[in-house]
Amino acid sequence: MKENRYDDERFFAKYGEMARSQKGLAGAGEWHELQKMLPDFHEKRVLDLGCGYGWHCKYAADHGAQFVLGTDISHKMLEKAREINSAPSIEYRCAAMEDLAFADGSFDVVLSSLAFHYIRDFEPLVEKISAWLKKDGWFVFSVEHPVFTAYGTQDWYYDADGKIMHFPVDNYYYEGEREAVFLGEKVIKYHRTLTTYLNTLLSFGFEIQRVVEPQPPQEMMHLEGMKDEMRRPMMLLISARRK
Repeated sequence: MKENRYDDERFFAKYGEMARSQKGLAGAGEWHELQKMLPDFHEKRVLDLGCGYGWHCKYAADHGAQFVLGTDISHKMLEKAREINSAPSIEYRCAAMEDLAFADGSFDVVLSSLAFHYIRDFEPLVEKISAWLKKDGWFVFSVEHPVFTAYGTQDWYYDADGKIMHFPVDNYYYEGEREAVFLGEKVIKYHRTLTTYLNTLLSFGFEIQRVVEPQPPQEMMHLEGMKDEMRRPMMLLISARRK
């Protein structure tokens, strides 16, 4: 059974309070780096897997994409996407990304933002993405960093006074299911190593273009807890092309 926490009323309400939910791409700490990795969208056919509120779909449409398909397992996410990020060239579809099927060469660009760590089986999905892309097509995605997902809890270790001591990294090479706490709720995520992310791309004909571990942008460093984000990587950004 594929987990879909975002259709839970309480969880979805908490998600809506996040800066990235309220401010869009400007509220996403990784956007200043991810934006640099995106290809030219002009006249391109784009697929966004796990599109959420549709911010990246709207960005692609606003930058000349011919057609953008945003998919998500959550009805609530897509309702919000249609409300705040609609455009004539955008279509939204409710489906788990593992269940999607398209003809070979259907897209010029495949995007995904912070969604693949919810996917149990990464390799078969990348195999399908490779087939869906045209030759020289772009695959750009972000995930939670393997250092961040390794231990599972995704929280710091604190001393008796509640002061941060360090971030736990353990069981790194044991890939698979982790029970994490996100927005105060228990969620199931999947840990995989950096080697797995990169070699899976290479094994299905992708040429890696850039790998970025984004640091918080300077303009966000005044926000509570942001300086501690310099102590360990939280996200991993990868761009690749199908050769």
